[in-house]
Amino acid sequence: MAQPGAESGDDSAPTEQQVQEDLLRLEAYRNQLNALLQQYQILTASRTDHVRARESLEGVDRAEPGAELLLPLGGETYVRGSVARDAPVLIGIGSGIVAQMDRAQVTELLAQRTGRIEQAIRDLESQMTTLDERIQIMSRRLDEIARAGSAAGSDVGRH
Repeated sequence: MAQPGAESGDDSAPTEQQVQEDLLRLEAYRNQLNALLQQYQILTASRTDHVRARESLEGVDRAEPGAELLLPLGGETYVRGSVARDAPVLIGIGSGIVAQMDRAQVTELLAQRTGRIEQAIRDLESQMTTLDERIQIMSRRLDEIARAGSAAGSDVGRH
């Protein structure tokens, strides 16, 4: 998709309107990239939580029977206790609903969720790379217009 006055083989100088449109497009790209970065941060935090939960379950299984554990309550608060190896696990399944499942099911569910999160992260990284490339191309083009405009004494490309 060629932009007016850009990448279309048109060697004429872009108009002030085309430069303004490119500036707006560049700002939109940057805003999109920031939104994707926020999604990326949320996904990576979720992946970390899921991996930690799975590792914790596996750690409970490796612990000696009756071993005292620190059980996190949140907000850096813990309670000492022990967990029976055959005790069911409560896991959130969405919309504030919690289901009781056996450890093997929960471990598998956490692995599946982690896999889906990692795929979403890879997709997001691809989108961010594409958007970053567009930003770099647009920024270079606008910089070239600004340099050409200042060399020619023109107001095109200045703000």
